Amino acid sequence: MAETYKHSYKSGEILMTSLSVYNTGYQRCEAGYQWGPGVRDHYCIHHILSGTGYYTVGEKTWKLEAGDTFILYPGVEVKYYADQQEPWEYAWAGFMGTDAASIIRNTGFLKERPFLKRGNVPDDQIRNGLEQIYNAKGNGYEEAVAMTGALYSLLSVFMHYHEGEDQERDAKLLYVEKAENYIETNYSYPVTVEDIADYVGISRSHLFRSFQTYMNCSPKEYLTEYRIQQACRLLKETGLSVSAIAYSVGFENNLYFSKAFRKVKKTSPTEYREKHRKKKE
Repeated sequence: MAETYKHSYKSGEILMTSLSVYNTGYQRCEAGYQWGPGVRDHYCIHHILSGTGYYTVGEKTWKLEAGDTFILYPGVEVKYYADQQEPWEYAWAGFMGTDAASIIRNTGFLKERPFLKRGNVPDDQIRNGLEQIYNAKGNGYEEAVAMTGALYSLLSVFMHYHEGEDQERDAKLLYVEKAENYIETNYSYPVTVEDIADYVGISRSHLFRSFQTYMNCSPKEYLTEYRIQQACRLLKETGLSVSAIAYSVGFENNLYFSKAFRKVKKTSPTEYREKHRKKKE
């Protein structure tokens, strides 16, 4: 079996507002190596260079192999792991920014099918794009701009992708994606479901039906759970008070935040922080 390795780079404090590379790297995994279940706060594209693995989102699991490309969406719980017999090797690029969501919506990636099979996009173009991003890495402003430029070039490759009927999205899905983008950008403000519906340009009841169809939840439930996910990240990564975190993720009432947090995570914000603090010790 080939020797395992991991080469990775994570960007420093210099991040472009519109689009920026967060991390990049290459990895040949050991048999059964697994990431997750977990949630990222950024997009991340993985291109499989060799071998086989599995990608799970919700109740669905897909077997992927060399030449396939899969994407992680921010705020979506996923799990992916290498095959026991032919563990995969992949290259990746994680990214964030105000342009990210709109660009991904114009590629062949879909939340209900977050991968592209080999042959749909030229393998060499994806490999070269990821290599250019990795080779441009560095902590200076010049390197940050170079990585972002290489990332735009890579994403443009996926924007040329078309898959006939599977690429067609009905109106409900477009409404949901537009609403998700609004939530990801504005969750820290006291926005309401009415605000989201107004932004999308449909009635609250129409938005509710669209979310039930594609997300199996209401817009209010999605907004609350997204805010709780961001609160979990702040509880683990910062020393902010629970009250400050509540306001930071869009809850104006600290008591309501605590109740909502317990309903979603089955524990209080303070208990959640203590549990993850002990894991680090």
